[in-house]
Amino acid sequence: MKEKLLAAMADLDEQTTLALVKELLQNGYTPLDIVEICRQGVELVGKSYSEGDYFLADLVMSEEIFKGVMQILEPLIPLDVQQSGVPIVMGTIEGDIHDLGKNIAIYLLRSHGFRVLDLGVDVSPAQFVESVNACGAPILGISVLLSFCVGTVKKVVDLFQEVGLRDKVKIIVGGYPVDEQVKEYTGVDYYTRDVAQALAICRLILNDQRPHN
Repeated sequence: MKEKLLAAMADLDEQTTLALVKELLQNGYTPLDIVEICRQGVELVGKSYSEGDYFLADLVMSEEIFKGVMQILEPLIPLDVQQSGVPIVMGTIEGDIHDLGKNIAIYLLRSHGFRVLDLGVDVSPAQFVESVNACGAPILGISVLLSFCVGTVKKVVDLFQEVGLRDKVKIIVGGYPVDEQVKEYTGVDYYTRDVAQALAICRLILNDQRPHN
């Protein structure tokens, strides 16, 4: 059944995907188990896109299918998990309206006890700064899919520097176009193309910030 869900997600078969999600829940799979399967399916969609077999419309379709999956799974996350824990601010950079990777990362982080403030898409540098300043989040996650929006990520980092908050927050950028060169150019602390790695990075940041005996 896991393989069927993975294939349905990769094939952009919305009806089968949603039906299999409900079936897996009935068979004892946890929401987190199901998200991981769908994440792997989304990665296959992204691979097909990068190889020219899928188009931008197919990426958008995978976003819509995942949103449908989340509508089923989100109510199953305990409220005390969603509303407690270390705050993290996340959003898709200004000029970009893609949120699939961001949404998967948010679900994963919330499932592991982080309190995530989702700013949505097309978020300006000023909005990122205001939100981090307001809630005191030690971590900021910026999602970007469109390569021409990478320059705006640098504007976010520069603005944090200007207002004197840069040393108080670790900035992670995630998405298909990010790499070591993007990290160096923008001045972010970490980059990742993998939502599971994003969780690991957040845990690493918090462990580094805790006092050591």
